[in-house]
Amino acid sequence: MSRNIYIYILVMAGVTYLIRLLPLTLIRKEIKNTYIRSFLYYVPYVTLSVMTFPAILGATANPWSAAAGFAAALILAYMRKSLISVSLISCASVFLVELVTGI
Repeated sequence: MSRNIYIYILVMAGVTYLIRLLPLTLIRKEIKNTYIRSFLYYVPYVTLSVMTFPAILGATANPWSAAAGFAAALILAYMRKSLISVSLISCASVFLVELVTGI
């Protein structure tokens, strides 16, 4: 059985196209259900979080330093600090934890 990469690419392109096309063709009216609207409102944020969180924990050599940086970022973001201060302090906390642990 010969495996042709172009067939795989064509199938993946078709599936991707259908996933994007079906909601546009099946749902033509405005969604009035508040539950569904609130669910769809938060989908992009949840998707970004699910993609970002594993990358945060695997970004450093030590998972404890990654957790410290993540905790610092969460606390500073909750306190509504600027993006540059959140990133700088998170990086500094990762650096300090790795410096203390010796990794």
